[in-house]
Amino acid sequence: MAGTIKIEIIGLKDSECCPFPCDEDRTCGLSDCYPTGKLTAAFDALAAELKKEYGNRVDLKLTLVDDGVPDYVKKIVETDFPPLPIVMVNGKLTRIGRIVLSRIKKEIDAVC
Repeated sequence: MAGTIKIEIIGLKDSECCPFPCDEDRTCGLSDCYPTGKLTAAFDALAAELKKEYGNRVDLKLTLVDDGVPDYVKKIVETDFPPLPIVMVNGKLTRIGRIVLSRIKKEIDAVC
C-alpha cells in the first residue's frame, strides 16, 4: 500500500448510520454499535474494525456538519447531491451513502 488512505465520513451528529434498520442481521458488518443505529457509534465501530485490518495505514475522520458546513462539503453537495452519510476516500466521493464495512474496505483496497 502506498501511503496512508484517508477515509472521511460526513454527516449529522444525531443521524442514523444508514437508511436501513439497525437489526440483528448486521448487513453493515459492524456489531459494536448495534443497536444504536447512530452515525457516531457506527464511526467508532468502523474505526476499530479498520484499525484491526489495516493498522495505521488508514486514517479516519468524522466531519459533523450540525454547526456549520465546510466549503468543500458544500461544493460536493451542490454538484453531486450525495446521500448522508457521505463517505470519502482520499478526498474522492464514493457512492456508498452508509456505513458498511465491506464496501468501505473495497474502496480502500481499490486505492492500494
